[in-house]
Amino acid sequence: MTPAAGPAAGTRHWPVRRPGVGASAAAVLVLAVVVFPLVITGQVPTQIGVDAMLFVAAAVAWNIFSGYSGYISLGHAVFFGSGAYFVGVAAQDWHVTGDTEFALIPLAGLVAGLIAVPFGLIALRVRRHTFVVVTIAVFFIFQLMAFNLSVTGGSVGISAPFLSWAPETYNDPFYYLALIVAMGATVLSWLIRGSRFGLQLRAIRDDEDRARGLGVRTMRVKLTAFVISGVLTGLVGGIWFLFIQQVVPQYGFDPLFDLSVALMAFLGGLGTIWGPVIGALILEPGQQILTLRSSNSYLSEIIWGALFILVILFLPRGIIPVAQEKARSWRAMRARTRGPATGPGGGAQPDRPGTAGQPAAGRGVGPGTESGTPSAGSVR
Repeated sequence: MTPAAGPAAGTRHWPVRRPGVGASAAAVLVLAVVVFPLVITGQVPTQIGVDAMLFVAAAVAWNIFSGYSGYISLGHAVFFGSGAYFVGVAAQDWHVTGDTEFALIPLAGLVAGLIAVPFGLIALRVRRHTFVVVTIAVFFIFQLMAFNLSVTGGSVGISAPFLSWAPETYNDPFYYLALIVAMGATVLSWLIRGSRFGLQLRAIRDDEDRARGLGVRTMRVKLTAFVISGVLTGLVGGIWFLFIQQVVPQYGFDPLFDLSVALMAFLGGLGTIWGPVIGALILEPGQQILTLRSSNSYLSEIIWGALFILVILFLPRGIIPVAQEKARSWRAMRARTRGPATGPGGGAQPDRPGTAGQPAAGRGVGPGTESGTPSAGSVR
């Protein structure tokens, strides 16, 4: 019998790429968050949804710098509070009222980015552990300024202009505005990770001295990522101020903000694209529900700190990397347990006859012959 004709020699067959599980899951997630306020219209769920989208954007912004560079920042509340206070002060001094106050949100991001330049030039001159201490010190400087400067209203804070929107749909515009910022931050994170700039950031994370020796301008790369992260966080602060309708120093410059975004990124997967998104969607609604149902105002803070310790100890790589590793192991195990290899015609290949006194090649799976010599097809 003549074998079935195979493909012509030299003919190249390109594999057909199908959407992976990750792409399908991302599409389902995006669809779910887009239709969420249309399906669930209660004021409390949509308020939680707004907070969740704001923290998704903030966690992704934090990850763009800290996750990719390895420099853990505990001072991003500086950008969040600066964006919130700028919108409040500008609305008062420029007499901005009504819906036109939303035009101040891009300026809030710009102001936060301008603050990030001197902040980064000072803090990024030191290495990772000292950098954490410097960011905490700068944070407390800004918090004390907010408490004591007259322009910030002191401990009273600043109130936002009144919005005459229907209470039933008050949360919806803020939800979609926060969703736009969150999706934009996620797309930007994806672009950065796949770019030469992202490769340089990860090289700094792995070995900064070696990256510098290979020609990476480490200070410029770190500062650029720090400013990008600050701009996005300032946008979040501006939206949050208009949504809450007030900003006071202890909430505008809140140390729990830094703890929250860091925990979200660590839980989902530090340095990944979707890790901060998953972490924020898990933790922020959970924290909001716990606060609503608990009479102890400090319970959520206690749980937050304990959860951070547990994640660092038992899940340091995060949900996304662990899930990817488990999925690869499952696929490899499934491939090993499949049936025999198929021949060119699609059927199982017949066993090759062995020579006299020897087992057929490919049949051995154990110790081989009685003398202990492994067969030709045994797994080594």
